[in-house]
Amino acid sequence: MSPAKSLIRNIHLYLGLVSGLVIVFVCLTGSILAFEKEIEQAWHPERYFVAPSTTAALPLARLVEAVGAYKPKAKISGVKVYADPTRTVEISLAGGPEKGGKGKAGQEAGSTGPAKGKGKGDGGGPRLYVNPYTAAVTGEMNPRDTFFHTIEQLHRGLVAGKVGKLVMGVSASIFLFILGTGLVLWWPAMRKAMSQRLQVKWGSSWKRLNHDFHIVLGFYASLFLFVMALTGVGMSFDWVGQGINQLTHSPLKRSEPPVSAAPGAGVAPFAPDAVLALARQQAPDAESYALQLPKEPTGSIRVSMLRPGALTENATDEVFLDQYSGQVISGQTYAQRPVGQRIRGLFKPVHTGAIFGWPTKLLALTMGLLGATFPITGTIMWLNRLRKNRKKHARLQAV
Repeated sequence: MSPAKSLIRNIHLYLGLVSGLVIVFVCLTGSILAFEKEIEQAWHPERYFVAPSTTAALPLARLVEAVGAYKPKAKISGVKVYADPTRTVEISLAGGPEKGGKGKAGQEAGSTGPAKGKGKGDGGGPRLYVNPYTAAVTGEMNPRDTFFHTIEQLHRGLVAGKVGKLVMGVSASIFLFILGTGLVLWWPAMRKAMSQRLQVKWGSSWKRLNHDFHIVLGFYASLFLFVMALTGVGMSFDWVGQGINQLTHSPLKRSEPPVSAAPGAGVAPFAPDAVLALARQQAPDAESYALQLPKEPTGSIRVSMLRPGALTENATDEVFLDQYSGQVISGQTYAQRPVGQRIRGLFKPVHTGAIFGWPTKLLALTMGLLGATFPITGTIMWLNRLRKNRKKHARLQAV
C-alpha cells in the first residue's frame, strides 16, 4: 500500500472510531423515522380513517362547533381537509411556541409557511381528528408529544439544544469524509480485482464475510448515504441555507404574510366553509386543503393546496385571503417559489426518503440499517488486524 493510501486508511479508521457510536445511533434513529407516517397511521387508524359514507360531509362549521363542545376554551388555528373520503378532518388548536425549535434553517427547509413559521402542530397545540360525516372527535394528539417526535429530536440532537445540533452536524460532516475516504480505499489497484470488490463471498469464514459486508456493501450504500449525510449537514447548519440562497439569488428571508383590510363595524371573519369552497375553486383536483387562520385582527387566511403528483407534501400552492371579505390578496404556486426555498424544502424529504413515496422510504430504511453496521464491521476489521499484527510480531520475536 502506497504512503498516500496508508494515510487515507488511517484517517478513515480513526474518524470512524471517534464518531462510530454517533453514526450508529443516527442511522438507527433515522431508519425508524423513514416510515413514520405509515406506522403512526397503522398504530392509530381511528384517528386518521373513517368508513366512507353515502351522505355528504358535514359543513366545517358543524365540525368547528363539535370541537368547541369538546374543548370549550380552545382556539382553532387551522383546519386540514382531505379529498380522500375515508380521511378524518384535522383541526389544529392554538398553543404556546414549540419547545426546542427547529432552528432557522430547519424551519425554512421543512415548513411551507411565511417567515413567522410554526411548529408541527400548526400553532404548537394539540390536533383533533373529526369524523366529517358525524362530527365525532375520533382522536387527539399533540405532535410534540409523540414517539416519533422524540426520535426526531434525538436524531437531530435537539434534545441537547444548540450543542446537540452542532454535534450532529459535525458528525454528519465527518461521515461525509469517511464515505469519501472509503471510496478511495475501495478502488482496487488492479482491474482484475474489481469483481472481488463487487460481490460478497457467501460461505466464507466469518472474518471474510465481515470484510465483504464492510467493503462490498459499503460501496453500494455509499452514494445513498452520502446524499443522506449531505442533507443532514444542510439541516444542521444555518450557513448552508444562507449559501444556497446567495448562489440561487433567492431572498434570505421569507416575505411577511399580507394583511387584511380594516373591517367595517360588525363585520364577521370569513367562514371556514366559504374559504374551503374558494380553495376548491382554485384547485378542484387537490389532494388536501390546509386552512391556517390568522392570530391577529389584521392577519390573513393562508390556504395551502397539495396538487396530485406533488414532489413532496410541502410542495403546495398557496393563496392568502382577506379574513373579512374572502378576497384573494396574493398567491404563489410551488413552481413560483424562490429556487433556494425549493432546494432547502427538499432537504428533509430526501433525507428521510419521502421524496418519491414508499420505494424511496424503503431505500432510506435499508441504507440507514446498513449505515449502522459499517462502524461495527470496520471496528471488527481493525481488531482482527491488530490481533494479526500481534501474532506476527510475536513470531518475529521468537525467531
